[in-house]
Amino acid sequence: MVDLLHEVDEWGPEKVVCVSDSKTGMRGVLVIDNTARGTAKGGTRMSPSVTVTEIARLARVMTWKWAAVDLFHGGAKAGIRADPKSTNKEEIVRAFARKLADQIPAHYVAGLDMGMTECDAAIIQDELGDRGAAVGVPEALGGVAYDQLGVTGHGVAEAVAAALERDGRSVRGSRIALQGFGAVGSAAARRLHDLGAQIVAISTADGSVHEPDGLDVPSWLDAREEFGDACVAKAPAHQRIPRGSELLVDCDVLIPAAAQDVIDAQLAAEIRAELLVEGANLPTTPEAREVLADRGVTVVPDFIANAGGAIAAGFAMDARYSPFPPDPEEILRTVAAKTRDNTNAVLQLAQQRGVSSHQAALELAQERVRTAMALRGRLPAGVSGEGHA
Repeated sequence: MVDLLHEVDEWGPEKVVCVSDSKTGMRGVLVIDNTARGTAKGGTRMSPSVTVTEIARLARVMTWKWAAVDLFHGGAKAGIRADPKSTNKEEIVRAFARKLADQIPAHYVAGLDMGMTECDAAIIQDELGDRGAAVGVPEALGGVAYDQLGVTGHGVAEAVAAALERDGRSVRGSRIALQGFGAVGSAAARRLHDLGAQIVAISTADGSVHEPDGLDVPSWLDAREEFGDACVAKAPAHQRIPRGSELLVDCDVLIPAAAQDVIDAQLAAEIRAELLVEGANLPTTPEAREVLADRGVTVVPDFIANAGGAIAAGFAMDARYSPFPPDPEEILRTVAAKTRDNTNAVLQLAQQRGVSSHQAALELAQERVRTAMALRGRLPAGVSGEGHA
């Protein structure tokens, strides 16, 4: 196992819990990063390649994301090393919940991430006999339909609009390339299409397509609903391009909304977009961000752009024990308003301080977390919680 003690810093993680179950083969990990601003909350992902280090990195992102959107929850993430298409997925999820019964929901509230569905959240609630154990359950159980509402992608689209408008440009007519056409990418495409943008490229795990004059977004949304990732195989031959080349097409805005660390320094030097909005968590490497900054490419950081899910989860957290479900329209309005405000605030702070947008967002979030740590007496003696990033 990776020695995470070398990775512990002033922020956390506060707790790393590894669990296993011999009967189902379940292997899982929970990382609670920092709870100075509230109970730990973050998605649970399922993937055959999940690692402790990966989950720890994502837990840290959640710490900054909650602070950046100014909602009072702590950063955490959980992972299950298993194939989400496993025939015994329910048994694996139940075993994971049982093994963490002393953590959920007293110290951690589960949510959705890659490989997990609303039904999986419902299974966690059922296994632990507590409506407060997980958010993201189906509407029929009083939950917020994240995927149906497309809250994260909706927020990504609003971040695009805010960043463009800040530069005196309109989202209408802007050419946008999307890497990833899953829950986040498809919802972003839908909202951007409604705002008048042209989606010139999309990709799935099965391939990529490109149309310089703009794709027929409603038709592609229908195709995704019917065929999933295989929808790209239905595209005309002249639209299909090598997987990964969607990142390099001629466009105004690039939205990496697939996996982490997909854009390295070499790719960053070749990207043609003037604005990059991070729909996925950690899609750019630190070296790539330096290259993008040197080239003058504006970047809206992940925990600013894709915080729509966290904002919606905040509603769900408040409604866990309420008989009344949250209002979907109010959620979307709040996601749009908060994402636009935070995008503008971070880009303005970056300009004022002469730092990258990632650094500005990080400083804003760290200042809020450090203040909370100081108020709770969690800082070392002699260290002030004021005026520090």
